[in-house]
Amino acid sequence: MAFEGLSSRLQAITKKIKGEARITESNMKEMLREVKLALLEADVNYKIVKEFIANVQEKALGQEVMKSLKPGEQVVKIVKDEMIELLGGTESKINISPNPPTIIMLVGLQGSGKTTTAGKLANLLRKQGKKPLLVACDVYRPAAIKQLQVVGGQLNIPVYAEEDSKDVVAIAKRAINNAISKLNDVIILDTAGRLHIDDELMKELQNVKTSVKPHEILLVVDSMTGQDAVNVAQSFNEQVGIDGVILTKLDGDTRGGAALSVKKITGAPIKFIGVGEKLSELEVFHPDRMASRILGMGDVLSIIEKAEQNLDLEEAEKLEKQIRKNKFDLNDYLIQLKQIKKMGSFSSLLKMIPGMNKLKDVKVDDKQFDKIEAMISSMSAEERANPKILNGSRRKRIAKGSGTQVSDINKFMESFEMTQKMMKQMNNKGGMKKMMKAFDLDKLKDMM
Repeated sequence: MAFEGLSSRLQAITKKIKGEARITESNMKEMLREVKLALLEADVNYKIVKEFIANVQEKALGQEVMKSLKPGEQVVKIVKDEMIELLGGTESKINISPNPPTIIMLVGLQGSGKTTTAGKLANLLRKQGKKPLLVACDVYRPAAIKQLQVVGGQLNIPVYAEEDSKDVVAIAKRAINNAISKLNDVIILDTAGRLHIDDELMKELQNVKTSVKPHEILLVVDSMTGQDAVNVAQSFNEQVGIDGVILTKLDGDTRGGAALSVKKITGAPIKFIGVGEKLSELEVFHPDRMASRILGMGDVLSIIEKAEQNLDLEEAEKLEKQIRKNKFDLNDYLIQLKQIKKMGSFSSLLKMIPGMNKLKDVKVDDKQFDKIEAMISSMSAEERANPKILNGSRRKRIAKGSGTQVSDINKFMESFEMTQKMMKQMNNKGGMKKMMKAFDLDKLKDMM
């Protein structure tokens, strides 16, 4: 998981400092030494670490403690504020032109995930009401055009490509005319990459930039390459000029050095982060929320936004009616399971809940949800509606159909029966009605 090593180290440090009755120069020095080591182990640039520590020390020892906070809590707040600043300060939004189409040019080295990211970005912008067009400007890598067409096909987003032309500038210009004629208001140019930075690559990107004048040039970099990612960002910024960075594979980057270094070194903000392989797993980057996650303070706002985007309120209302009638069956269970899966991996959601990442023994295998879905899908309509009829022979058939064991079916059914009882108790006590009222996402947001 992202920042796993850094997060656990910093949380241990902040827990210790919070418990201090008063902050002295001595215990402050010890705490900052631990923070310094944690950041260096996370592959954060040494100069950045040195500046970060100096800033925290100056603010912690040089200002009066707020009356509303204990001394230790004040230091933790300073660490969090400095980390937010290090990550970019505030969310940096994409530059949408008032006169469509908005042209976004994606650049980066080969293997950074540029083509997939182009699809993810198009998908995200479409959810925001845009009508994107993907443009295949990588005319060198074998099957690059086909890859973008496959991604576009999966998302049902149009792709402009020319199989025969090698003139990238001409392709980009014709794509813009095509977008205007078909009322596409966002154009995403998937440009060529190389295995390393070279003059030929930079010259081509500069030519495209000069000719089509993109509103945004976004660099796609693999966060798992650590300081190499930062060096790549610096080179692209110096030679082409970038407006922002998209960090891919952040879900697999346990250190996080690239995310914590790139803004400070290049001046270019992180605008989006890739948090999984699915084409829906691209998120807007919020420095404050990421700092909260790293320090174990949770990220409730992101959970609310995921719920807004993915949960079907009509289905939630149907579920309420079923529970009121004490008719919560396996069909209802399956619907709720699919809704939760739309929000992303369950383990990633748990990380966003304040305090949950302190529970080291809580481990969630998302494959178990796939297994449960396969079990329910292998049942007949009658069995889903009335699980009590699941005798031994039926369970054997379901296990065979879902590729599981009878013991798996038995464990799941025990769990489901407990869920049914809990739902019945909630209904009898009026808890379900309260829960549905609490599902007012706008009110929840206002409380944050």
